Amino acid sequence: MTLRAPPDERDLDSLRSFGVINLDKPPGPSAHQVAAWIRDATGQDRVAHGGTLDPKVTGCLPVLLGDAARMAQVFDNAIKEYVTVLELHDQAPADIGDIVSEFETEIYQKPPRKSAVKRQLRSRRIHALDILEQGERRLLLRVRCASGTYIRKLCHDIGLAAGTGAHMGDLRRTATGTFDDGSLSTMHDLMDALAFAEDGDEEQLREIIQPAERALVHLPRITIAPSAAREVAEGAPVYAPGVIEAGPAEVGGATPEIDSQIVAVTPDGAAVCLGTLVGDPGGESGLVVELDRVLV
Repeated sequence: MTLRAPPDERDLDSLRSFGVINLDKPPGPSAHQVAAWIRDATGQDRVAHGGTLDPKVTGCLPVLLGDAARMAQVFDNAIKEYVTVLELHDQAPADIGDIVSEFETEIYQKPPRKSAVKRQLRSRRIHALDILEQGERRLLLRVRCASGTYIRKLCHDIGLAAGTGAHMGDLRRTATGTFDDGSLSTMHDLMDALAFAEDGDEEQLREIIQPAERALVHLPRITIAPSAAREVAEGAPVYAPGVIEAGPAEVGGATPEIDSQIVAVTPDGAAVCLGTLVGDPGGESGLVVELDRVLV
């Protein structure tokens, strides 16, 4: 089994087959349709995205290419951030700031009737809720929340609490996990970059398609020997003799001692698998990581 080259040494074909794009989703198509367009444009058999966005919603949509689609689960519990316009049905009460702040907590929501998931009451955490701008009947809100939060329902409930009624206006996602709107690329950017690459200019495409390891920087990591990586590629779990070291996530400071989901990498940083920590990485023997997804 041939292992991947280090992330910063891959050719374009390798990037396309194990890469991630921080896409600025346009209004109109669904997230699924956008992913299908990117699949066809990049010539990959599989493409996955990091969290559904309704057709009218724009913003941060990480798209995983090729073999990277196997690890879409890393976005399942990623914190999302949105900017939305709250349209009040009457003039905002004087204490609207206090009313909004009461929703910065654990809230209960039932998915809307048109939702694809089962309609049962569930809780979601609102980590931060800020008023960025305020008019007589409009609020510009920034919402940082748990995955699966319905912003439309949040706006409706704030309107009820305010006594005016309200609905959601424009909605834009500004962050998904460690991806944010500071490095977004549009579909036009991607198509132009693909055309330039066909003419021999790879620079723009290399800026847009990043090595897929970029989507794993929030996970603790186990560094394993190349010989162990080749065994993992064939489906073997990670055993203690193959572990070189265990380290924290690149972002967030998590450690393998307190986190169950980890990524195993080779010494040069190429991702090998996602798995669950079940043993001591510093031990002399025994099972350390049970495989969840092989990435090579």
